[in-house]
Amino acid sequence: MPPIPLPTATVAPLATQPAAATAEDSTIALTIDGHTVQVELASTSAQRAQGLMFRESMPEERGMLFVFPDDQMRSFWMRNTLIPLSIAFMDADRRIINILDMEPLDESLYNSEAPARYALEVNQGWFEERGIVSGTLVEFQLPPDLVIE
Repeated sequence: MPPIPLPTATVAPLATQPAAATAEDSTIALTIDGHTVQVELASTSAQRAQGLMFRESMPEERGMLFVFPDDQMRSFWMRNTLIPLSIAFMDADRRIINILDMEPLDESLYNSEAPARYALEVNQGWFEERGIVSGTLVEFQLPPDLVIE
């Protein structure tokens, strides 16, 4: 049986419009191989389900970090996501497992190659342009009061 897409940037929405509260309310800086990017945090089921859906653009040094409560195989799709993205799946040690390019509105599954605790979405090509590859360590500190569910 193929994996069921988990809450991601494009899980089917509960409503036809984006939710009023977004992950933009909580952002952190993370560093990858000397490159810094500001990321919105998606750490609850609702935030992960909303993800980056319905956005028409995203600044170059911005992204979204999906934080999961455990390590599992992860599957993302691009339903209702209007911008091309690249995704890096990371393990609990914050090492990149694999990186994939994802196309707007594509409902194909984009899968982690091993159990992942985190997934980072940025504009398509961001990782490649900076020479960031699998095995690279991603450095960040989550807020101590962050709810992960």
